[in-house]
Amino acid sequence: MAAPKELAGEFETWLNSRLDELEVDCDVYAVYILGVLQEEESDDEKLDALGGILSAFLDENSLEDVCREIIKQWTDSCALLAAKNCQTDDEVQAIANLIEKQAQIVVKQKEKAEDDKKSKESVLAQYANVTDDDDEDVEEDQTGAACTFNSEKSLFKNTNVEDVLLNKKLQRDQARVDSQKKKEQDKMQREKDKLTKQERKEKEKKRTQKGERKR
Repeated sequence: MAAPKELAGEFETWLNSRLDELEVDCDVYAVYILGVLQEEESDDEKLDALGGILSAFLDENSLEDVCREIIKQWTDSCALLAAKNCQTDDEVQAIANLIEKQAQIVVKQKEKAEDDKKSKESVLAQYANVTDDDDEDVEEDQTGAACTFNSEKSLFKNTNVEDVLLNKKLQRDQARVDSQKKKEQDKMQREKDKLTKQERKEKEKKRTQKGERKR
């Protein structure tokens, strides 16, 4: 669930300042840290995820303390916002009730449109059976086509709400996938950096040993 803009703004201000102190690129990593705090449910999950992000920049002695500091600041910010906006719960519930009612109306409208369509088709079929006038048959077909068009137009309007909700869900899912990809890329980069650092150490060690043998 996305954080309210007021909470995200205040917390990001603090987070950006803290990352600058740690010499971590806040423009890149603040977004992923905020995503972890919003998505992970338990503090242990948040702690593990934050550790994975910041381990490339902090040593083991300070890594856990910094991660816990970030989680505490996030928790305190959430509590402060809840205290300031305790009345918003009723507003949120009212909006949720309104959305639910609108969804029920959409379903009922679809059902009614389908029933109306079937009823009109039945009436037209009965009328066609009792008349042999070709002109009347043509006129009935045109009337039926107009009824069908109106029903389909109503259905099209009603499905707009579902399309919007589906698009929002797809956007949230894509953001979650992008975040996970970034985590994996960061992890691979950290492993690569560690290997590079280890190779440098090995080369330096060999040069040192070679120098000692020359003496």
